[in-house]
Formats: sequence, structure tokens, C-alpha cells
Amino acid sequence: MKFKFLNYFKLLFLFIIAILFLTCSKDKNNISQTDRGGALIDKIIFNIRTDMTIAIKDVAEGKADLMASGIDGGVYLSLEKKDLDKLDTYEVPSGTWSLLFNPVPNKAPYTITKDGKTYFNPLAIREVRFAMNFLINRKKLIDEILKGAGMPSFTQATPGQPGTYRYNLIPLRMGMTENGNEDKAIKDINKAMENAANLPENRGKLKKENGWWKYNNEIVSIKFVIRVDDPSGRLPAGNSIADLIEKTGIKVEKLLYDRNKSTQVVYLTDPKDYEWNILTEAWGAGATRAWWDVTLRQMYVREGNYMPGGNVAEFWNYDNKEASKISDKNSNGWFLTSEEYWDGNMRLQEIGLQEAVRIYLNSQTQFFVANKERFNGRMLYGVGDGINDWSIRSADVKPNRRGEKILRVLQHSAQGSLFMSPWDPVGVGGFSDAYSGIIISPCSDSGATFESPSTAKDIFRLGEADTNTLEIGVVAGNNGIPVGTVDVPKNAMMFNPYTQKWEEGLTIVSKDGNIEYKKSDNLKAYIKCDFKPKYFKWHHGIESSLVDLMYGSVFIANVVTKTNDNDKYYDSALAGRYAPAMDGAVGSVLNEDGSFTLYGNYYFPMDIDRQIATVAVSPKIGNPNRNTVVPFEINEAIMKLVLEGSKSGNVYTISQDQSFTAIDVKNPTCVSDIREKLIEMRDSKYIPVGIEQWINEEEAVKRYQAAIDFIDNYGHAYISNGPFFISKIDSKANYIELSAFKDYSESAKYWIEKLSTKMSRIEDIEYPSIVNKNEDMNINIYVSSYDYPNNNLELPDENTKVKVLLQLQKGGEIEYNANLEGEVFKLTIPKKDLSNLSAGEYIIVFESFIADESPSIETRSFVLR
Repeated sequence: MKFKFLNYFKLLFLFIIAILFLTCSKDKNNISQTDRGGALIDKIIFNIRTDMTIAIKDVAEGKADLMASGIDGGVYLSLEKKDLDKLDTYEVPSGTWSLLFNPVPNKAPYTITKDGKTYFNPLAIREVRFAMNFLINRKKLIDEILKGAGMPSFTQATPGQPGTYRYNLIPLRMGMTENGNEDKAIKDINKAMENAANLPENRGKLKKENGWWKYNNEIVSIKFVIRVDDPSGRLPAGNSIADLIEKTGIKVEKLLYDRNKSTQVVYLTDPKDYEWNILTEAWGAGATRAWWDVTLRQMYVREGNYMPGGNVAEFWNYDNKEASKISDKNSNGWFLTSEEYWDGNMRLQEIGLQEAVRIYLNSQTQFFVANKERFNGRMLYGVGDGINDWSIRSADVKPNRRGEKILRVLQHSAQGSLFMSPWDPVGVGGFSDAYSGIIISPCSDSGATFESPSTAKDIFRLGEADTNTLEIGVVAGNNGIPVGTVDVPKNAMMFNPYTQKWEEGLTIVSKDGNIEYKKSDNLKAYIKCDFKPKYFKWHHGIESSLVDLMYGSVFIANVVTKTNDNDKYYDSALAGRYAPAMDGAVGSVLNEDGSFTLYGNYYFPMDIDRQIATVAVSPKIGNPNRNTVVPFEINEAIMKLVLEGSKSGNVYTISQDQSFTAIDVKNPTCVSDIREKLIEMRDSKYIPVGIEQWINEEEAVKRYQAAIDFIDNYGHAYISNGPFFISKIDSKANYIELSAFKDYSESAKYWIEKLSTKMSRIEDIEYPSIVNKNEDMNINIYVSSYDYPNNNLELPDENTKVKVLLQLQKGGEIEYNANLEGEVFKLTIPKKDLSNLSAGEYIIVFESFIADESPSIETRSFVLR
């Protein structure tokens, strides 16, 4: 009996334990699913490695799950097979290298005076800068440094991305080649220097002696900032280019700086301070792009904020009026036809190449790696930029013993820091490093739309446009700028920063950086469309509302309009970013059902998705270059710090003026100061001017308290709205942790399904390199297909199309369509077409696509005789 009694209690005990276990397991699964909101994982932990090889090894061995930094070919291709077998690789043409030149003063006699001493700047001569394109052997850089994992690049348009081939034909027509022409470059540079020496101001001062150019008897030298924290890439590339420059008789002083130092010296100082002459730059693609007008603006135009001077009003700035005029038209949608758009962009590309203030060297094939065993499936990724925020949002890893799904992400930082720039969600310079971007983006749904990582198409996220209400009316104007024909009603509202009121019947006149608001009874627009915003919950638990949208309009109007000489709210950098697009802007109508009837002056006839995407409002306020967004109370507290001062005594700025303290929502002192402003706002029941009709005192106080509580709980002030929020951060320890936001409304699975697509890839092309114009030209194109984001290659999908574009020597192209015969696409260019062409070298562009995804693009050349 005793045995039976003990067995009974043992069975009963095991039964109870089993019940508890099942109950707990069931509850835990339910809680886990609920707490994840729409995410597939519970947490993300970011860390850094100072050595890329060690980082890859840690991913292969399962010590980390994902390497979010792109790996250069020189490193990846040297990995052992045992490590490669454990890795899932995402291979994309995502990176580019460039050289940025300081052209100050960019005019004869090419001298600059600093601290009473006059220097001769050879890079102020356009012909010297242009000749650098020929001095450098791009193929040699790729073969020797990147181990072949890259392509020569001459423009900002990354080869292989959609819509890029037109841009990349221009440098080829200018005679630029992958091998360069060192003899020509040295000859051209010396000729330009001789011409400068013959200027009256330089005669007798600038001369060449014993192989070196001298000015006032001192060797002409330039300061070359080379990124020392890229030891397998830009460091050897910079050293090689420096040696080439010295062959021209110009001495090179190498400044081996890390990211922080180079950023401060190059991007944050006045070019006329003459602290630098050249910088080795590296760029991530940033997104998968279908259109390149914005990138053109950033890389070649003052108002894009990335040229020397950064468009900071107080600095000397590189400026080209023709480039600015074209860019204003094309990036703001002020054209009538696709031909006008392309003609403008091609001319702007020509100017960028001719001016050569920034020259491109190569694109990089970059490799992003994940541990195969840890993931339940492939992540979404940018076919043009690799691992990005969609990768993090779609990541699904296996759970640990406690049932938690934790994604461990590594980034490479030679300096050993995750935090390389201030986290300012308002000014143009905040969150400016790649490390911040990959951390912040999964936390933020900033825009009403985004570009698909697979097709580059604009997709709505925070609202929806009613295409049934879409009206477009555009005709030619007298000054080259189109005129709208869509009537704007008299009750269309706009915030007037001069009166600090919402007013009807206003339009904006923007000229030379000055903004005026004028009344009119006959307002017209290019486009009209109704837009219904989608609201969400902020990370501090407060539902978003109309006030978040209206505050953004008030803030932008105030910050870009200099209402008087003492206007402290005005910021020149933000004005430079927003003001050009505001010329001719009109108001909108807020409807009773909560929708907006929006009127705009942006016309884009080539892509209706992009056209409609411009008719949207979002909670995005400042920091225009990054995917960041915060609620109005954080933005307002920051502006109060800037305008009124802080408890700590720090004098804060949203500009890039290094004499003040940058706003930084992760810095403990700044966070404490923001918290104090929120307390002041709460206690005074403060409501910012311009949003009084959309929020009452009780609601405002609730928001301020929620923000204070969030800061107290998490130690930072980056309150946003994405599927993850920052739950732990320690900038000193380089530790940051994201947790799934339980109140995020959208499912990661929904977006994975929506963004997955069938894609094609050109594998090989068989064609003759020399063609007789009296014979047909036969071409075979081998194409595979795969299901993005998976990469299992298959025979070409039956819906695959292959387009072949023969580029004519004097411009224009002849389009052909290849036909699928068996497993090969075949095309014959008939001799009757070739016989009408002049002898010489020709370029052919090949594009394969299945539907509206990003096409696979390859270019080849042949000689016709």
C-alpha cells in the first residue's frame, strides 16, 4: 500500500506539474505573441566588432545572428569554406566610393588666404579636378583592393539599379574608361597649372621646379583625408591615389583620420578654413531606387546639402546656378514631359561630371551574412542596398530555451563605437551615420509612403490616397515652370508664420531663400487628391491624432521662414532643404470625415505611384535626411531648449555649429534637459501656437506626462512609432536593445507577403565583340528567375521579358525585344539596322524583368566596322 500510495502521489504530482507546464506554456505563447505586436521576434540586440573578420567568424559560429554592415569583396572572398557553409549571404551592388574635392574659391587666381598666409589650391581649377577621372585606374582598384567584387563607377547612379544606365552612358561618351589614361591626366593637369601660372596674379609666384609645383617658393601641397578605419578598402585606395597625384608635381599630405575626425574636418567646417582638400568617401545606396533626381541633387547641387559648405549659410559654399535651377525643376516636379525630365537630368549629370567636385570611383558588390541555422527563413532586403530596416522587421529567428526570439545584430566599427553622431530628430545633421540608421529605422514609420525594397515602387503605409478623387492639370508657363489648372477652393488652409495663424487663400512665393505668404482669390494647383491618414500609437502609449499632422505644418513653416532679422526659430539648413520645394505651394482642406483634400504642385507623369505618393501627409517633422519621427511634444521640447536655454546650462542647437551643443536624445544630460522642458510644459498646461484647435489642455498634459514617464523608464527621448522601440541603451558600453512594441498594428507577415515577388537575373550574354555592319549580329542572353527574398535560382519564368537597347553614338537608342527559345533568350540585330550606323564602338544595355520589380541590368560594348 505504501508503494501504491507513493506512486499515486507521484503520478498526481507529475500530473499537476504537467498541467502547470502546459498552462504556463500556453500562457507564455499567448503573452509572447501579444507582446510582439506585429513583429516576429521579441528583442534585437545591437553590438559592434572592430575587426570585420572576427565579426564574420562570430556570425558563422552562432555567437551573433546577423552582420548588418556590408562586407567588401576582399574580405568576403578570402573566407574559408567551412565558414561560408554556415552563412546565408545577401549579395548586392550597394556601396560606392567617391572623392570629394574642396574647390575653394573655385575661381581664378585659385588662391585662399588663411591666418595671413596665401595658399594656392590646385583643386580650385576645374580642369585639374576633371583630369582626376583619367588619372585613376578604377579597374586596378577593384581588382587589387576589392578582389574583383565591384564595378567601375563614374556617377552617383549605382550600376545594376533600375533607371541608371542613362546616367552611366554620359561619362563613357566623355571618354572616361575603367583603366583611365595616366599620361593624358598628367598632361592635362600640368597644362591647367601652366595656364594658372600665366595669370597676372600668379605670374612669378606659381612655377614648376625640379618636378614640383611651387607657390611663393613653397611646394604646392594638398591635404588628403583618408579613412584609416577602412583598412582593407579606402586606406589602400587613398594611398594609391595619393601616389598618382604626386606624379603630377603636387605634394600630398596624408591625413589618416577615422570617421569622427574626418566628418568634423570635412563636413562640419567652412571650406575656406582650408583644413582639407580631398576626402575618400564611401556611400551606401540608402534604398532601392527607381528614380535618381533626388540623389543627383544631393551629390552635385548645393541645395542637396552634401557639397562643400553643406549649404550652411555662414560658410563658403560650392555653387552652380544652372545645376540648382535644373535640380529645383526636376526634384520638385516642375516639368511637363518625361523628355523634359530626362533632358534636365542628363544635363545635370553632365555638369556634375564636368565640375568634378565629387568624382566616383567604383561601386562595390557587398556581402551581408546571416547564420543559416538561426533563421526560419530569408529576410526581406533591398536589392539595391542590402540589409536594411525591412530585414530587421522581417527577421524570424529560432527561440531560446525561455521561448524568447532574440535577434543579435553586429555592425563593424573600427573605432569601436555604435554611436558616431548626435541623435537629433529635428536638424539636418542628426542620425547621420550608418549605425544609427539600422537601429532607428525599425523603430520608426516616418513617412506616409516608402519605397519597396524589391520594386522601388512607392507604397502607402500611414494612410491611403483616394485615386477616385485624383485630378491633374498642368500646362506650360511663361518662365519654364508649368502652371496648374486645378482650382483651389477659397477655404484651403495654410499656416502663416508671419501672423502665427492658419489662414485661407494663401500661396507661397519663395525666391533666393526668402519666403513670402500672399493672398489670392484665384489659386491653382497641378494636382488634387483626397488622403485619409492612418493613425497609430506612439511608443509612450498615446494614440496619434490630427494634432501630430498639423503641428508638422506649423513647425516647417516657422523653421524655414525668416520673418525678421532676429528670428531665432529660423534654421538656414532646414530652409535650404525645404524652401525650394515650397514655391507656389497652396493650402489644403480638412474634411469633416477626417480626410484631407490636398493640393500640390508636383507633377511626375512617368510614374503614377510616385505622383500619388506626393499627395500625402505624415507625422514626420524635421531631420529630413533620415527615417526618424517623434511626437510633437518631443520636437517642441527640443525647440524650447534651443530657444530658451536649458537647466544644465548647455547652449543647444539643431544646426551643425560646433560652437554649441548638439541636440542628442540619447545623451543623458540632453535627455534630462528635455525632461525638464516637458515638466515645464506639463505644469503650465502649455499648448504650442498653431495647434490649439486640435488639442486641449488635458490632452496636452497627458502627452507631456507620458513622455516624461517614457524617459524615466527607458533613459532616452527617442519616442517613435515603429514595430520596435529602444528598451535599453548605454552609449558608454556600446549597448542598445530594441523590444517589440506590443501596440504596433501591422503584421510583419503581411509585409513579407506584400513585398515578396518573382525576380529575374541575367547570368551571361554571348555576343561578338567585333561586328561587320554587313552581317547580322546574333546575341544569346541567359536569364534565371527566383522568388525574392529567397535566392534559389530557376529557369526563366515564362513571363520574363528581355529588352535590349542599342545606344547610338550621337544620342538616342534602338530598342529590341529578345525571344525565349528553349532556355535561352535570342536576338538578332539585322544587318539592315547596322549598315546605317557609323563605324566605331557601341554600347548595348540589357534589361530583364517579369513584372514591375527592379530589373536586372547589364551593359556590354562592341566595335562595328
